Amino acid sequence: MSDPDLRYVTAGELTKLAREALLGAGATPATADATARALVYADARGLASHGVARLPMYVAQLRNGRVDPAAVPGIVRDKGAAFLVDAADGLAFAACELAVATGIERARQFGTAAASIVRSHHFGAGAYHLEAIGAAGLVGLAFSNAPASMPAWGGKRALFGTNPIAAVFPRSKGRPLAIDLSLSQVARGKIMIAARDGKPIPQGWATTADGQPTTNAQAALDGMMMPFGGAKGAMLALMVELLAAALSGAQFGAEAGSFLTAEGARSRVGHLFWIIDPAALAGTAIYEARIETLIDLMLVDDGVRLPGYRRDEVAEAAARDGIGIPEALLVQLERGCHVE
Repeated sequence: MSDPDLRYVTAGELTKLAREALLGAGATPATADATARALVYADARGLASHGVARLPMYVAQLRNGRVDPAAVPGIVRDKGAAFLVDAADGLAFAACELAVATGIERARQFGTAAASIVRSHHFGAGAYHLEAIGAAGLVGLAFSNAPASMPAWGGKRALFGTNPIAAVFPRSKGRPLAIDLSLSQVARGKIMIAARDGKPIPQGWATTADGQPTTNAQAALDGMMMPFGGAKGAMLALMVELLAAALSGAQFGAEAGSFLTAEGARSRVGHLFWIIDPAALAGTAIYEARIETLIDLMLVDDGVRLPGYRRDEVAEAAARDGIGIPEALLVQLERGCHVE
């Protein structure tokens, strides 16, 4: 709590500021509510790259029409256990809420559900969307593509996005396991934060536009991210590109407008949520016993941490002490994201 560059606010205060900024940019109340909840969730868990730091750009894009402030998502194709949601060129979060809520109902009915989303935007922290799925006792997977920032393996130009993957596995004896990762060395939002703060990035995260390694965050944003795990990460990025964009009919990363610029083409990326009811396969009791057996085996070794648990601990501290947000960013939010 001693950092002079941070101001600590409650989740409720931060949500109100975010909602008012979005409404001031013309967003519908449903869009403003869904977006504010998702961003504050990320900040409360130490994921600043997916938190309210995104709001100034969201607001700029809403104001200039790169994102449609009046968008209302809806289901446009439906085959029961598989359906397509059109985000209608709006922010992603209301469309994701519709996809997840409907997908939970369908998975309980059919045993599984695939919810695809087209004409969407940055979907933030993948694990956020899966919380309701885990709370419902269902297994959930999330995939999203993103504007091009990584080359295909052996390529020399940005083709794939950082293409995050997330998963949730419910438990009967504890909080669900929550796995959330991008397929680049780090989430691109971390480089965005470093560029904003004028800080360097570690060697190996990214290259300049001409493929040279760099520690300059702004040069990295103008250049390319590097896939984690080399060729294996690049192949996984290709898989996500196909799952998220080809199945939905969305733009591929190389076709999508940037999340990080106020001007330009609309992003129109895609997402996929796959939801599975354990009762439809081995059965809930067997699934629950199996996951606890594996967790017990993992925890035999000191130092093993269950995925998602550290973020929950950060959220508990934030609920107690407040969420630390850079003072300059809070001032922007208080001004509706206008820079004065």
